[in-house]
Amino acid sequence: MTGQLTEAAERTADGTDLLTVGVEEEFLLVDPHTGAAVPAVDLVLEQVPPELRGQVEREFQTSQIEIGSPPGLELRSIRHSLGVLRSALADAAERAGVRLLAIGTGPVDGPVPPVVDKPRFDRMIERFRLLVPGPGNNGMHVHVGVPDPEMGVQVLNHVRPWLPTLHAVTTNSPFARSEDTGYASWRSVEWERWPSVAPTPYLESHEHYERLIRQLIASGVMLDEGMLYWYARLSAKYPTVEIRIGDVCPSVDDAVLVAGLVRAMVATAIEEIGAGRPALRTDHHLLVGAHWRAAHDGLEGDGVDVTTGELRPAWELLDRFVERMRPALERHGDWAEVADLLGGLRRH
Repeated sequence: MTGQLTEAAERTADGTDLLTVGVEEEFLLVDPHTGAAVPAVDLVLEQVPPELRGQVEREFQTSQIEIGSPPGLELRSIRHSLGVLRSALADAAERAGVRLLAIGTGPVDGPVPPVVDKPRFDRMIERFRLLVPGPGNNGMHVHVGVPDPEMGVQVLNHVRPWLPTLHAVTTNSPFARSEDTGYASWRSVEWERWPSVAPTPYLESHEHYERLIRQLIASGVMLDEGMLYWYARLSAKYPTVEIRIGDVCPSVDDAVLVAGLVRAMVATAIEEIGAGRPALRTDHHLLVGAHWRAAHDGLEGDGVDVTTGELRPAWELLDRFVERMRPALERHGDWAEVADLLGGLRRH
């Protein structure tokens, strides 16, 4: 986690609350000739320009590297930050003799690179043993500012039913061990080995949220709060809701699209909370099934309509999602860009 995501929200001159958004992305380092993951994170970090090192970090495995954008109110600032960081990191990787891939997991078979030498990671390996998911498990996490933890917990309740649709948007890991897995996101399948990976449960309060964390740590499912791998959670470090379902996006365009949709989703949830509209209490197992279907089909097949339990074309579910979020997208000045990026996603 980079130390950049610190602001929660800002208010415009007319009193409208606009939410900040920030993005974290994880990438795979591979041999440029074979495509196999390589333990090169320290070599690459040495080549990162000094002025950007505060926004670049090691991740869990030595074949991974992470960037984090500063929080911002405008998607163009997120686009600029991610563009600069991705370009600098790709150049640093080339100078280190490796290549940077924006992909959810390693597509080519090869040895699993070791875990980064860090006491916390050593404890994770000691506790959970062979759960390390292949040669790198690379996600995208979006942080959106919220006013306070109680509001944040209510937001988590409201976004639960919407997350499978976003999950389908972010699928970017169809290959593993040099084979087509049959899944749009094989990273999602590997990631679920960890016992704390799950849809976020319905939460009664912030105290309920904290009590669950204490119980999960006491049970041995997690070492600490940082291992709360729910698809949406409150950040342990920043005043944000953190959405963490997606594979790392293949392009900056896709990452900006997801950031805009996530912020609009959180803003829509806050609006519904303010209007007194209750969250849909979707059954946990239906959500598990909806996320599995999203990981399997992506946007090319069907998704689960969690309001009915029926299958619908994934693009139909996404179009309905975007239309519901449109007022928040317009309020943040994001509608035109998001609509254009959706058109590009649909074309490719």
